[in-house]
Amino acid sequence: MSGPDLLRVEDLSVRFGRGARAVPVLHGIDLRVRTGRTVGLVGESGSGKSTLARTILGAIRPAAGRVLLDGRDTAGLGRRERRRMQLVPQDPYFSLNPRRTVAQTLAEALDPARARVRAHRAAIVEALAEVALPADAADRYPHQFSGGQRQRIAIARALVTRPDLVVADEITSALDVSVQAGVLDLLDRLHAERGLTVLFISHDLAVIEQVCDDVAVLHHGRLVETGPVAEVFADPVAEHTRALLTAVPGRRRAAAGSAG
Repeated sequence: MSGPDLLRVEDLSVRFGRGARAVPVLHGIDLRVRTGRTVGLVGESGSGKSTLARTILGAIRPAAGRVLLDGRDTAGLGRRERRRMQLVPQDPYFSLNPRRTVAQTLAEALDPARARVRAHRAAIVEALAEVALPADAADRYPHQFSGGQRQRIAIARALVTRPDLVVADEITSALDVSVQAGVLDLLDRLHAERGLTVLFISHDLAVIEQVCDDVAVLHHGRLVETGPVAEVFADPVAEHTRALLTAVPGRRRAAAGSAG
């Protein structure tokens, strides 16, 4: 069940560089993410998906517009309040510090200043259990895990702080297809069990269709279409959305069959 807006992006624009040489990247983005929903942000490479995610999380300052979390402008939030939003990054091989155990990584997420493993052991073990990893994984290093397991650790790192919003940035793109399925099933289960609110970024429309309630389509830094996944995919309004859907092999065959 979904609730009111948890996240609102209002008339957001981003430019890289300064003055006359500034390059516009995002143009007047308006986006709503309701509590308890998984919203897919889809677009081709270079469309601005990751830039929008980083701006939402506060890593990039917008040239115009604002980001609201529970109605509050995130520009005025302190570090602790910003922890209500957590990122699961794309690459499980480079997102984890190879010199830190899993327990140290999760403890650092809970307490960046001290990273006290002993004080947070119960929360660490609980977070690992949520992503189907054993308690003894806490004392091992990233190189001792497979790519899929590392991505589960990255998800546990995001969840251990009990965030309100999780931003998942292309989290299956570096994984084999069989491993992708397990990570997506995990995310779907966590969404159902914890009522997670997720902004799920992907270029893969089949993945978006599988895990998302709503979809937002980016094209050259502009949001060209939003709505429930079933409605948008069944009857897209924007020409770019239609082009993206036509490029999906299964849908292309279905379209050809119906035309014949």
